[in-house]
Amino acid sequence: MAEGETVAQTETGGVETGEVFQTLSNQRRRFVVHALEQEQGALELRTLSTQVAAWENDKEPAAVNSQERRRVYNSLQQVHLPQMDDDGLVEYDKRSGTIEPTADIADLQLYLEVVRGNDIPWSTYYLLLGFFSMVFAGAATSGVAPFASLPVLVAALIPGVLLTISGLAHTYVSRKRQLGRDGPPPELSS
Repeated sequence: MAEGETVAQTETGGVETGEVFQTLSNQRRRFVVHALEQEQGALELRTLSTQVAAWENDKEPAAVNSQERRRVYNSLQQVHLPQMDDDGLVEYDKRSGTIEPTADIADLQLYLEVVRGNDIPWSTYYLLLGFFSMVFAGAATSGVAPFASLPVLVAALIPGVLLTISGLAHTYVSRKRQLGRDGPPPELSS
Protein backbone atom coordinates (compact mmCIF):
# COMPACT_ATOMS: atom_id res chain seq x y z
CA MET A 1 0.00 0.00 0.00
CA ALA A 2 1.31 3.45 -0.83
CA GLU A 3 2.42 5.73 1.96
CA GLY A 4 -0.36 7.92 3.31
CA GLU A 5 -3.17 5.65 2.05
CA THR A 6 -5.71 4.41 4.54
CA VAL A 7 -7.74 1.24 4.52
CA ALA A 8 -11.46 1.49 5.15
CA GLN A 9 -11.86 -0.31 8.46
CA THR A 10 -14.58 -1.53 10.76
CA GLU A 11 -14.74 -0.44 14.39
CA THR A 12 -12.51 -3.40 15.35
CA GLY A 13 -9.72 -2.30 13.01
CA GLY A 14 -10.20 -4.95 10.34
CA VAL A 15 -11.05 -4.70 6.67
CA GLU A 16 -14.61 -3.71 5.77
CA THR A 17 -17.08 -6.54 5.20
CA GLY A 18 -17.76 -5.42 1.62
CA GLU A 19 -14.07 -5.68 0.76
CA VAL A 20 -13.88 -9.12 2.36
CA PHE A 21 -16.80 -10.40 0.30
CA GLN A 22 -15.38 -8.82 -2.83
CA THR A 23 -12.09 -10.61 -2.24
CA LEU A 24 -13.70 -13.96 -1.43
CA SER A 25 -16.11 -13.73 -4.36
CA ASN A 26 -13.29 -14.45 -6.81
CA GLN A 27 -11.78 -17.92 -6.91
CA ARG A 28 -8.34 -16.69 -7.99
CA ARG A 29 -8.16 -14.30 -5.00
CA ARG A 30 -9.25 -17.14 -2.68
CA PHE A 31 -6.39 -19.18 -4.13
CA VAL A 32 -3.99 -16.29 -3.38
CA VAL A 33 -5.20 -16.14 0.22
CA HIS A 34 -4.92 -19.92 0.56
CA ALA A 35 -1.36 -19.94 -0.82
CA LEU A 36 -0.28 -17.09 1.47
CA GLU A 37 -1.83 -18.79 4.50
CA GLN A 38 0.00 -22.04 3.61
CA GLU A 39 3.30 -20.23 3.15
CA GLN A 40 2.81 -18.03 6.23
CA GLY A 41 4.98 -15.36 4.71
CA ALA A 42 5.99 -13.63 1.51
CA LEU A 43 5.74 -15.30 -1.89
CA GLU A 44 7.27 -14.45 -5.26
CA LEU A 45 4.71 -13.69 -7.97
CA ARG A 46 6.16 -16.38 -10.23
CA THR A 47 5.80 -19.05 -7.52
CA LEU A 48 2.32 -17.86 -6.62
CA SER A 49 1.12 -17.80 -10.22
CA THR A 50 2.42 -21.33 -10.80
CA GLN A 51 0.62 -22.64 -7.70
CA VAL A 52 -2.66 -20.87 -8.57
CA ALA A 53 -2.49 -22.17 -12.15
CA ALA A 54 -1.93 -25.68 -10.79
CA TRP A 55 -5.03 -25.45 -8.58
CA GLU A 56 -7.09 -23.97 -11.41
CA ASN A 57 -6.06 -26.73 -13.81
CA ASP A 58 -6.15 -29.51 -11.21
CA LYS A 59 -2.53 -30.56 -11.69
CA GLU A 60 0.79 -30.48 -9.90
CA PRO A 61 2.77 -27.21 -10.09
CA ALA A 62 5.54 -28.94 -12.07
CA ALA A 63 2.99 -29.89 -14.75
CA VAL A 64 1.78 -26.31 -15.34
CA ASN A 65 2.74 -25.08 -18.80
CA SER A 66 3.98 -21.56 -19.56
CA GLN A 67 0.68 -20.43 -21.12
CA GLU A 68 -1.33 -21.45 -18.02
CA ARG A 69 1.16 -19.78 -15.68
CA ARG A 70 1.39 -16.61 -17.81
CA ARG A 71 -2.40 -16.20 -17.92
CA VAL A 72 -2.58 -16.36 -14.12
CA TYR A 73 0.58 -14.26 -13.68
CA ASN A 74 -0.83 -11.40 -15.79
CA SER A 75 -4.21 -11.50 -14.06
CA LEU A 76 -2.64 -11.46 -10.60
CA GLN A 77 -0.15 -8.73 -11.50
CA GLN A 78 -2.62 -6.40 -13.21
CA VAL A 79 -5.89 -6.95 -11.34
CA HIS A 80 -6.04 -9.12 -8.25
CA LEU A 81 -2.90 -8.22 -6.30
CA PRO A 82 -3.27 -4.43 -6.74
CA GLN A 83 -6.90 -4.76 -5.54
CA MET A 84 -5.90 -6.86 -2.55
CA ASP A 85 -3.11 -4.38 -1.78
CA ASP A 86 -5.58 -1.47 -1.92
CA ASP A 87 -7.89 -3.37 0.44
CA GLY A 88 -5.03 -3.86 2.93
CA LEU A 89 -4.97 -7.64 2.71
CA VAL A 90 -1.52 -7.96 1.15
CA GLU A 91 1.54 -5.84 0.59
CA TYR A 92 2.34 -6.19 -3.09
CA ASP A 93 5.66 -4.85 -4.33
CA LYS A 94 5.41 -4.61 -8.13
CA ARG A 95 9.13 -3.97 -8.58
CA SER A 96 10.36 -7.03 -6.72
CA GLY A 97 7.29 -9.15 -7.49
CA THR A 98 6.75 -10.13 -3.86
CA ILE A 99 3.44 -10.55 -2.08
CA GLU A 100 3.26 -10.53 1.69
CA PRO A 101 0.08 -11.08 3.72
CA THR A 102 -0.98 -8.42 6.22
CA ALA A 103 -2.45 -9.22 9.63
CA ASP A 104 -5.93 -8.52 8.20
CA ILE A 105 -5.78 -11.50 5.84
CA ALA A 106 -6.37 -13.88 8.76
CA ASP A 107 -9.78 -12.24 9.30
CA LEU A 108 -11.01 -13.68 6.00
CA GLN A 109 -11.36 -17.12 7.58
CA LEU A 110 -14.23 -15.80 9.72
CA TYR A 111 -16.32 -15.27 6.59
CA LEU A 112 -15.93 -18.76 5.19
CA GLU A 113 -18.69 -20.52 7.10
CA VAL A 114 -20.40 -20.88 3.76
CA VAL A 115 -23.79 -22.56 3.39
CA ARG A 116 -24.05 -24.31 0.03
CA GLY A 117 -26.89 -26.05 -1.77
CA ASN A 118 -29.52 -27.49 0.52
CA ASP A 119 -27.33 -27.24 3.61
CA ILE A 120 -28.66 -25.49 6.69
CA PRO A 121 -26.50 -23.12 8.74
CA TRP A 122 -24.83 -24.69 11.75
CA SER A 123 -26.59 -22.21 14.05
CA THR A 124 -30.00 -23.48 12.83
CA TYR A 125 -28.85 -27.08 13.15
CA TYR A 126 -27.82 -26.58 16.79
CA LEU A 127 -31.07 -24.76 17.54
CA LEU A 128 -33.05 -27.73 16.16
CA LEU A 129 -30.83 -30.19 18.04
CA GLY A 130 -31.47 -28.31 21.28
CA PHE A 131 -35.22 -28.28 20.63
CA PHE A 132 -35.18 -32.04 19.88
CA SER A 133 -33.21 -32.69 23.09
CA MET A 134 -35.75 -30.77 25.20
CA VAL A 135 -38.70 -32.58 23.60
CA PHE A 136 -36.92 -35.92 24.03
CA ALA A 137 -36.12 -35.20 27.70
CA GLY A 138 -39.69 -34.04 28.33
CA ALA A 139 -41.17 -37.16 26.72
CA ALA A 140 -38.80 -39.46 28.63
CA THR A 141 -39.50 -37.89 32.03
CA SER A 142 -43.28 -37.56 31.64
CA GLY A 143 -43.89 -41.19 30.72
CA VAL A 144 -44.76 -40.79 27.04
CA ALA A 145 -44.53 -44.14 25.25
CA PRO A 146 -42.08 -45.44 23.99
CA PHE A 147 -39.67 -43.01 25.67
CA ALA A 148 -40.85 -43.93 29.19
CA SER A 149 -39.46 -47.45 28.75
CA LEU A 150 -35.90 -46.14 28.27
CA PRO A 151 -33.60 -46.37 31.27
CA VAL A 152 -32.92 -42.90 32.75
CA LEU A 153 -29.20 -43.12 31.98
CA VAL A 154 -29.85 -43.87 28.29
CA ALA A 155 -32.40 -41.06 28.05
CA ALA A 156 -29.85 -38.66 29.56
CA LEU A 157 -26.99 -39.79 27.31
CA ILE A 158 -28.75 -39.67 23.92
CA PRO A 159 -28.84 -35.83 23.63
CA GLY A 160 -25.22 -35.62 24.80
CA VAL A 161 -24.06 -38.21 22.28
CA LEU A 162 -25.93 -36.40 19.48
CA LEU A 163 -24.35 -33.08 20.50
CA THR A 164 -20.88 -34.62 20.59
CA ILE A 165 -21.28 -36.23 17.14
CA SER A 166 -22.60 -32.94 15.78
CA GLY A 167 -19.65 -31.04 17.22
CA LEU A 168 -17.21 -33.48 15.64
CA ALA A 169 -18.93 -33.17 12.25
CA HIS A 170 -18.92 -29.36 12.52
CA THR A 171 -15.21 -29.35 13.38
CA TYR A 172 -14.41 -31.66 10.45
CA VAL A 173 -16.36 -29.57 7.92
CA SER A 174 -14.89 -26.30 9.22
CA ARG A 175 -11.35 -27.59 8.96
CA LYS A 176 -11.92 -28.87 5.42
CA ARG A 177 -12.98 -25.37 4.38
CA GLN A 178 -10.14 -23.58 6.19
CA LEU A 179 -7.86 -21.43 4.06
CA GLY A 180 -4.17 -22.13 4.34
CA ARG A 181 -4.45 -25.74 5.44
CA ASP A 182 -2.25 -28.26 3.66
CA GLY A 183 -3.44 -29.37 0.27
CA PRO A 184 -5.58 -27.67 -2.34
CA PRO A 185 -7.85 -24.77 -1.44
CA PRO A 186 -11.33 -25.45 -0.06
CA GLU A 187 -14.16 -26.09 -2.49
CA LEU A 188 -16.20 -22.91 -2.50
CA SER A 189 -18.62 -21.97 -5.23
CA SER A 190 -17.53 -18.98 -7.36
